[in-house]
Amino acid sequence: MLVKLAWRNLWRNKLRTGIMLSAMVFGLMGVVSMMGFMTGMYGSMIDNAIAWQTSHIQIHNSRYLTNPDINSIITDSRQLIAKIEQLPQVKALSARFVADGMVASARSARGVRINGIDVASETLVTPLAANIRQGEWLSSEGRNPVLVSIKTAERLRLRIGSKVVLTFTNASGDVTGAAFRVRGIFKTPSSGFDEGNVFVRRSDLTALAGIEGSHEIAVLLDDEQAAFALRDELQKQTSAQNTVRDWKQVQPMLASIINQMGTSNAIMLGIFVLALSFGIINIMLMSVFERTREFGVLMAVGMQKHNIFLLIMLETTWLGISGALLGIAGSLGLMQLLQHTGVPLGKVAEGLGAFGVDTTLYPQVSLADYQMIFITVVAASLLAALYPARQILKQRPVDAMAEKH
Repeated sequence: MLVKLAWRNLWRNKLRTGIMLSAMVFGLMGVVSMMGFMTGMYGSMIDNAIAWQTSHIQIHNSRYLTNPDINSIITDSRQLIAKIEQLPQVKALSARFVADGMVASARSARGVRINGIDVASETLVTPLAANIRQGEWLSSEGRNPVLVSIKTAERLRLRIGSKVVLTFTNASGDVTGAAFRVRGIFKTPSSGFDEGNVFVRRSDLTALAGIEGSHEIAVLLDDEQAAFALRDELQKQTSAQNTVRDWKQVQPMLASIINQMGTSNAIMLGIFVLALSFGIINIMLMSVFERTREFGVLMAVGMQKHNIFLLIMLETTWLGISGALLGIAGSLGLMQLLQHTGVPLGKVAEGLGAFGVDTTLYPQVSLADYQMIFITVVAASLLAALYPARQILKQRPVDAMAEKH
């Protein structure tokens, strides 16, 4: 009976209740949108970093991590690759020969990381082949082809077929180099990655370096959560001279971002809930004081104070549940629309590109986030009702009935 009475009391002043519910709905939609944008941006950074730079697991010679010398190749890399390929959770892997050097054209020069890749396996690990904007992907045909980014091409004034000279220090410690022809021009979501990397065939680079082997093995898995267990397993199976790292260890900043996502979302929700609580306190105080004589009569005819307290709490509970459900329903509709259309970042995209964020952002809000929002809003509504309910219970029935508003 009290539940039904509380619902009716909530709508005795339809305008006031409607205004409060509208504030809750639009406020929740704004909070969910901000949470979705932040989570979507962080998710874009993580997905692009795994796809383009870290994969799920990387293996290096331990010396290479402290000093990237060209002679610091992975110990027993062929046997290790054969073992990894047999693992069921492994989707693909790519062994790379890497050299830090210079790329120079007739116009300019710049320092880059020269990636010697196996053409077939690299297409399975990174989406590089699908992001060639001009020209074509590397193949076994032609002499010394190279892939450069759009940014590198613009700065060195290159086009398809242009000649560049790649120079680096070989295994003997001498500076070596050769002329390469631009086969393709690529673009990735990370401007920093674009500026610092060029790609050549592995066989071309090892021939110049005078050494065989791999500096880096990138492993892509079916499930990113399996990376942490597989990292430990591979570390036991490989030589002690090698280091196996998961994507969080390769990119510590990504791990920090993941840890901060929950905190940032909680802060945004907390600010909204604080403002919401003051609004509910104001609404319930007005409602309670308007009905002071009514509550006095109820107490005078024998209604116990704890039932009056429960009635006020139930009214606020209905307000919180209604506002939370309507707000979440509106937020779900908005998120579905934005996930379909995306949010173009426009001029902001160039700045965020340094962090690997896509030019179009797709907000992401999980079911757990919606559950947290619902529980938090209802809990805040109940807490906000404690003060108004306590104020009416302080009064004696005779004083309450004498109140005039």
